[in-house]
Amino acid sequence: MTAEAAHDDPLVSVVIPCYRQAHFLPDSIGSVLAQTYRHFEIVVVDDGSPDDTRGVVARYPQVRYVWQRNRGLSAARNTGLSHSSGAYVAFLDADDRLTSVALASGSRELSAHPECAFVVGELCVIDEQGAIVCTRPPESVSSDHYLELLKNCFIWCPASVLYRRSVFQAVGGFDTSLNPVSDYDMYLRIARAFPIRTYDEMVAEYRYHDSGMSRNPARMLKFTMKVLLAERRRVKGTPARDAACLTGINFCQAFYGTPLIREISDHLKLRHWKEVIPQVLVALQYHPHAFVKHAYRRMYRTIVEALT
Repeated sequence: MTAEAAHDDPLVSVVIPCYRQAHFLPDSIGSVLAQTYRHFEIVVVDDGSPDDTRGVVARYPQVRYVWQRNRGLSAARNTGLSHSSGAYVAFLDADDRLTSVALASGSRELSAHPECAFVVGELCVIDEQGAIVCTRPPESVSSDHYLELLKNCFIWCPASVLYRRSVFQAVGGFDTSLNPVSDYDMYLRIARAFPIRTYDEMVAEYRYHDSGMSRNPARMLKFTMKVLLAERRRVKGTPARDAACLTGINFCQAFYGTPLIREISDHLKLRHWKEVIPQVLVALQYHPHAFVKHAYRRMYRTIVEALT
């Protein structure tokens, strides 16, 4: 919390989990320190990172540093939540940034809509060096956010969300068994039970780079499908939600399954058996029709080439 904070402004906790992202961390912390909203605290959770996360945080005396043995992103977020005290909470990945108005606009929206468990602003995509690549057009979601989330996780970046702390008392923390998509699972759990709100203001800068978690299609397909299949069991008997969930499953299979099958094909050509075996198992379990179809085409081409 800074000296300039107005006493009647809610305290906002910004939790920054960090694992192997110390080189991006100054950008992340700096974006919080540059906020126009001054009543905040920053908690960096070092998830047993082998880099110099501790040394980077030591440059910022106003930042609280918490170390834990490596337990994954979800556990790090839960640890940060337990070591913070703000009425509102933001989770900022160490490779992403907030815009200077993020906390001000998010706090304004939560205060104006006390029925909402969280609010979601807009984002832009930045590259590894921090240059803006594109601005994401706003989603036109004004009602039944749970239904729309079943169709597609329209919340790309965790940093675009500001939560009311009290909601975690109702739904619990992030699921540590769903590390790559625990944020998506959290959005669904909350939207099932509480109103949420989207608003048209740029609040987050999502860094897209090769070491990002979302660049692993096998992992993303597996865990996103786990979330959606669990939701489909939950919405059984409600046709609109079941249809929405099926739409989400089809979208997930196309978005992650298609590049996964391309990766499998590339690994097979290079005889990278160690990489290809676990990928094939994921494809067979979560996108079997496309995988079998691709394998059949490949086998057919091989036979034709052998006969000609």
